[in-house]
Amino acid sequence: MSDDDVKDIRNVSDGNVDDGTEARERGLTEGPTEVTWRGFVRRNGTMGIRNKILVMYTVECAHFVASRIVEQAHDDDCEVIGFTGCTDNDYAVHLMISMIRHPNVGAVLAVGLGCEYTQPEWLSDIAKEEGKLTDWMFIQQQGGTAASVARGVETVRRFRERLDAETPTAPMGLKDLIIGGECGGSDFTSGLAGNVVVGRFYDWLGDAGGAAIFEEIVEAIGLKDQLVARAANPTAAEELAVTYDKALRYCESVRQYSVSPGNFAGGLSTIEEKSMGAVAKSGHRPIQGVLKVGQRPPRSGLWMLDSTPDPHFMQFGITNPNDTEGLMDLISCGAQIVFLVTGRGSVVGSAVSPTIKVTGNAVTYRNLEPDMDFDASPILAGTETLDRNAAKLQDLVVRVAAGEKTKSEALGHKEYIIPYKYQDPHRVIPRCMLAG
Repeated sequence: MSDDDVKDIRNVSDGNVDDGTEARERGLTEGPTEVTWRGFVRRNGTMGIRNKILVMYTVECAHFVASRIVEQAHDDDCEVIGFTGCTDNDYAVHLMISMIRHPNVGAVLAVGLGCEYTQPEWLSDIAKEEGKLTDWMFIQQQGGTAASVARGVETVRRFRERLDAETPTAPMGLKDLIIGGECGGSDFTSGLAGNVVVGRFYDWLGDAGGAAIFEEIVEAIGLKDQLVARAANPTAAEELAVTYDKALRYCESVRQYSVSPGNFAGGLSTIEEKSMGAVAKSGHRPIQGVLKVGQRPPRSGLWMLDSTPDPHFMQFGITNPNDTEGLMDLISCGAQIVFLVTGRGSVVGSAVSPTIKVTGNAVTYRNLEPDMDFDASPILAGTETLDRNAAKLQDLVVRVAAGEKTKSEALGHKEYIIPYKYQDPHRVIPRCMLAG
């Protein structure tokens, strides 16, 4: 593929998704491709597809000021995320640190009130260690709301000038991507088309040298044997078994499984039926192991993300209360793009990384086309093969990676949740099992 061809892909009009024919005529084919685009190079060697500025608040009392800074900076790639709690929570802090280190992030402004536990200076120091532009402030010391917003806006504009002038770029391809996927608002088409096309693309992404992450172990209830059988090695098999058992115990303890009235209305009958559809988004390649929230895949291939709480005497947190937290968990693992597969439909996006929303339901796509990015229903209609539809999804991924906005990006959706929860960020198998 020539440089002109790559330029054409980068310059596709924002929000427009074609049928993939033109891209295929330029050289894209079904399966892994060698197409490249320009990525933003970070000091740690990772590559991002966006050059974002994060305004991070460290307590709910600083949320308003942080939001006003972003609003008044008038920068589409500046966004706010933060943690609401005054008290400490290791999980929340760990999640925020993972966002600072994310390859899509080039600069961080940390904003605190002045009396909370999580200190903005700590976060700014981490950003500095990562080689990213950074600053921090306390509203109490800055002189209140108006003064803090004014300083923040000036800082963001200064960051943007430097990022545009100084951020190095380099050719980037599928082998450089980490893509996370989850499903929400599932219906009968999710396991027959939407999740299936993502699974086929995941196979190709791994074959190309990239990393794919799927989550929602609580939506794999009933499929322990199938998951363990796909383990790439004995360690991965043990991790998958332990993670499944923990999720099952959790669901039993709270007397709730990850199935909703909307799922029933969409044609699903049991958690086991939903699980079979949910796991379809993992494709067919071996599972390399289990990640905890905030862990990057140590190598290419397919990985499962465990986002359920670990047992703890304070019982912090519940397993993902909504799709938004699940997307943030995937992004915390370094995913530059995330998939949200939804048969019933969704309008959400995500902070930090673009969200590509996929549906296998033709009615949902027609009703929500201004919000939905990709239509997998031709698989069910018999008008496209799975491989043809997956190739179109791959074309869309390449265009988004090269700069085209997803529907949620164009509309300004930048949802996020950073909750209280408990997870050991470095250990999948409990110490007692290792000692035994």
